[in-house]
Amino acid sequence: MARSEHDLTPPELPLPDLTGRRALVTGASDGVGLRIATRLAGAGADVLLPVRNQRKGEAAADRIRARHPAARLVLHELDLASLASVAALGEKLTAAGEPIHLLVNNAGVMTPPERQVTADGFELQLGTNHLGHFALTAHLLPLLRAGRARVTTQSSVAARRGAILWDDPNAERRYDGRRSYAGSKLACGLFGLELARRSGAAGWGVTSNVSHPGVAPTSLLAARPEVGRAGDTRDVRVIRWLSARGLVVGTVESAALPALLAVASPDSRDGGFYGPRWPGHLGGPPGPQRPWAPLRRTDDAARLWALSEELTGVTFA
Repeated sequence: MARSEHDLTPPELPLPDLTGRRALVTGASDGVGLRIATRLAGAGADVLLPVRNQRKGEAAADRIRARHPAARLVLHELDLASLASVAALGEKLTAAGEPIHLLVNNAGVMTPPERQVTADGFELQLGTNHLGHFALTAHLLPLLRAGRARVTTQSSVAARRGAILWDDPNAERRYDGRRSYAGSKLACGLFGLELARRSGAAGWGVTSNVSHPGVAPTSLLAARPEVGRAGDTRDVRVIRWLSARGLVVGTVESAALPALLAVASPDSRDGGFYGPRWPGHLGGPPGPQRPWAPLRRTDDAARLWALSEELTGVTFA
């Protein structure tokens, strides 16, 4: 499906006035996360930017302020691949006691060529993409409850063919980067939808939904020395070519829109699923979608929740 030159401009998504709302966006130092944070700041939200690389975080904040000079931004340290770092941020923010109204669990790592582990020994993609966000959301639960927050967790088109490796969640016996990535992003989606069910049942007052960005030329598949990838992958070169010509896939700007719709639009709903609307859901304007079959398995979601509590040692009180 091709777009005209005019259509290469990312579709507009009006946001409500977010003045007085506090938003936290993980992975906001570049790519889709930076676009999400920029739009939320432009709508008036106070935006917390927890980042692993402070230099990149400061550069991201400068870029946001260049577009929105009045933006209210606060940088924090966070390494989602370390449960100690996650707990430290949770303790710091909880001690400050300011409610959080919007949380976007966006950060991620994709397909390291060789198996890597987090500081706690988890396979890097499972540990960063899912377990880190699971623990962060649990630590922030008092602030999310105080803000009657909306939580949006980013999944991926890879999740529609993903599976949780129940007998080997950390890929210790056999590592396949794509399989582990798909499983980690399925876990993200299952978590986001299960959070909606548990909050409703327990009366936490937190709403939760899931988004996915489709496919766009972000840095996930580009050269990433920190994950052992010295050069750009063939996949990202193809994605860049298609994106530049308005074919099939989206842009970095359009890929941010499903999460923005999910977390900030008055039309999004608790337990909803949002992504690009073009055929194949790889690009195009955002909208609601039916969750893929693996995301609809509520027994798997409950099992994953228990496994995540066991692995992280963190519970939702």
